[in-house]
Amino acid sequence: MRKFHIKKGDTVYVNNGSYRGTKGRVLQVLRDKERAIVEGVNVVSKHTKPNAEHPNGGIVKKESSIHISNLMLLDPATGKPTRIGRKKDDAGKTVRYSKKSKDKEEIK
Repeated sequence: MRKFHIKKGDTVYVNNGSYRGTKGRVLQVLRDKERAIVEGVNVVSKHTKPNAEHPNGGIVKKESSIHISNLMLLDPATGKPTRIGRKKDDAGKTVRYSKKSKDKEEIK
């Protein structure tokens, strides 16, 4: 498995596709498919049968996955999309940093 530039909980910018320019929070990363589910992005309508959660059934709006290459992390300092670098800190822990603002603090 390869290492990705985004993690669950990151705020990302969609840079390609019909949702280009949209910002959202990553809800889940699907590592085996190289995709991520982003809040408010790629919303699809799903038809459901009646069940305990939806007693009448019907149409439910739900986020679908988007390929991870179409996402860029937002720089916490400037709020703009940025590329990510990795480096070891003094304790030997790997941290991510913004290449645009050269901010050497860990991106959370």
